[in-house]
Amino acid sequence: MPINILMPALSPTMEKGNLAKWLKREGETIKAGDVIAEIETDKATMEVEAADEGVLAKIVVPEGTADVPVNQLIAVLAGEGEDVTAAAARAGRPSAPAAASPTSKETAATVAALSAQPGSHKAQGPVQDLTTRPQPPGPAARPPTATSTNGHGAQRVFSSPLARRLAKEAGVDIALVQGSGPHGRVIARDIEAAREGRGLRAPAAEAPAALPPPRAARPPTDDKIRALFEEGSYEVVPHDNMRKIIAQRMVEASTTIPHFYLTLDCNLDRLLAAREEINASAPRDGDGKPAYKLSVNDFVVKALALALQKIPDANVTWTEGALLKHRHSDVGVAVALAGGLITPVVRKAETKTLSAISREMKDFAARARIRRLKPEEYQGGTTAISNLGMYGIKQFTAVINPPHATILAVGAGEARALVQNGAVSVATQMTVTLSCDHRAIDGALGAELIAAFKNLIEHPVMMLA
Repeated sequence: MPINILMPALSPTMEKGNLAKWLKREGETIKAGDVIAEIETDKATMEVEAADEGVLAKIVVPEGTADVPVNQLIAVLAGEGEDVTAAAARAGRPSAPAAASPTSKETAATVAALSAQPGSHKAQGPVQDLTTRPQPPGPAARPPTATSTNGHGAQRVFSSPLARRLAKEAGVDIALVQGSGPHGRVIARDIEAAREGRGLRAPAAEAPAALPPPRAARPPTDDKIRALFEEGSYEVVPHDNMRKIIAQRMVEASTTIPHFYLTLDCNLDRLLAAREEINASAPRDGDGKPAYKLSVNDFVVKALALALQKIPDANVTWTEGALLKHRHSDVGVAVALAGGLITPVVRKAETKTLSAISREMKDFAARARIRRLKPEEYQGGTTAISNLGMYGIKQFTAVINPPHATILAVGAGEARALVQNGAVSVATQMTVTLSCDHRAIDGALGAELIAAFKNLIEHPVMMLA
């Protein structure tokens, strides 16, 4: 039998990807572990390795194809001793996922969404496909919603995981939704219809009559927005995968995480003096180039990592069942890209020297801009930093990036008048704002964390011990 090669899920948030380049051609022999293609995800361009050996019988999805769904057939491999021509002839059409059930795309999207970040949703086990035995519906009737009862007589509605999540987010009673999936199973499109007041069943006879739940507020459609502007006065720039994922995650974060903000000023005078002295004493190579050049941001990363170690109750991730209290400070640092951003993570930052953090961040930034970071280099983390000081921004607030419970917004260092002991002096001040997830961190705990950070920034020698 031919071996189907499917579009892989290269990151937890990936639902679609762009097949950038094939590195093998039809008729070539492939060994397990060979790099066969380059896939562009929402965050990076990644190489795909073959899991099986054989001959590449047919490329189903050509290179340069955009928005290829996860689990869609992209190529066919002829196994050992198999006729290559026959294997190629049995290749599926590009638009049809190989060996996929009617809900495979929906299930793949659900898995990606639920596993996107450990703190984004309640932890769940393997996705189950709950279906009943085949009962063909009448020729003109829509199949009833598939249900069963548990041992206590309560009704159970058969539905896909994505449908259940969408119903919960929209405030829709899934028991009232008419299922249109296989054997009356409720799927995602049924929830969308229910939000618009369509496809709802009458409540059970024993239940009191109730009005359908109010529809969730929905943004205006593209056509309604475009109608506000003169035709030809704008250019339509389609969203790429990165922008779509950023939009989804920011909406999720701002609507599901109760944010509160803590702001204070840090005196940078000692830090700047220490930075200048450290950089001046950096070892140099034969060309006179220093081995490292520390930035203020390197000190910020180290200070936040150490502050989380001093206030361990703030180094947490929220889940519905428990708090995850982390042993190490894994600090994500936002890096701006064309059309978006990415947050590579400095792992165990509290254990690393300032020069090591500096070198790691320079490497991350360089590879991020050409989308060459690996998923494990930008996923997870226990907190994050967003620094807009280089743009002259004095102060701002940042949206928490799940699964983090905090993010630190860093403004520009600038000379300001400072009153000390009744006298006015000039000092270099930097305003920082800590965004906290109030489910995991209360006000006093957040205040302790940002105070610990301020103390480290203002006494940088404590970071060198």
